[in-house]
Amino acid sequence: MILHLTISKSKTFKPAIDGQTTCTILAQHDSIYVAGRYNKYSRTLSQTPWIIDGVRKADTSVEELIALPINKLVTSKCHVFLSSGREDVDVRTLGLGRPFVVEFRQPSRISYNPEEFLAIQREINMLTKDIRVRDLQQVTKEQSNQIKEGEEEKTKCYEALCYTDRQIDQAELDQILASVPNPLVIEQKTPIRVLHRRTLMTRQRSISDLVATVIDPYHFRLRLTTQAGAYVKEFVHGDFARTKPNLTMILDCFVDILELDVLAVNIDFPPMLDNQNDENNSLCDINEK
Repeated sequence: MILHLTISKSKTFKPAIDGQTTCTILAQHDSIYVAGRYNKYSRTLSQTPWIIDGVRKADTSVEELIALPINKLVTSKCHVFLSSGREDVDVRTLGLGRPFVVEFRQPSRISYNPEEFLAIQREINMLTKDIRVRDLQQVTKEQSNQIKEGEEEKTKCYEALCYTDRQIDQAELDQILASVPNPLVIEQKTPIRVLHRRTLMTRQRSISDLVATVIDPYHFRLRLTTQAGAYVKEFVHGDFARTKPNLTMILDCFVDILELDVLAVNIDFPPMLDNQNDENNSLCDINEK
């Protein structure tokens, strides 16, 4: 069958324009990404601005101590701070620090010399004793994505100062912890302390390399390695049995954390720089309390 189509010309109407027509073209730079690692030595400093119901609870934050000095160089319109996890306000981050990336949007330019960021790094480290920055460098957008890749697979190392409500000695601690599977798989309901901002769910995480050193009959230091996303405080005290098993169950006595430190965030990002020699001597010793 052959179909015959008849196409008629449609009328085109030219709109009437009175006066002049103007066109505005805006041009702006792409975002730039600045990566590094930070140590946090304060137990009263939040990672991001701490604002509740419009009221600021602290004068500054890790984000501001890092991003604002960099922004004096790049003069961007705004920035976005990303890190490989986050520590609580009262937790220190020691060792080689926690990886972070800051995206600066609409910067004044997009190319910078490594020496410029080294100068900013030194400025940050001179301005405050609460944090320290290392390996500050410009990275590509694709490189910056590494900070979130393998989120479930990476591990973190911690040290906790713990308290027990009964006397316990080194021999008992060693014997009990030697019987714990390595790794120990735990199930954690969303902790009560973060329920206001986290979805209620049960997460399965692994704990490994549990080592305890007695300080006195009621105190010991605990070192452990965890899968990313594990809540260490709740693993120790149990969070009203919302974390199972927990250290309180394992030791058969009440245990709580008095102090907690992050010793390592095991992610290979960003690349370590060769210009850190003058900074390394000032890094916090993980054994210094």
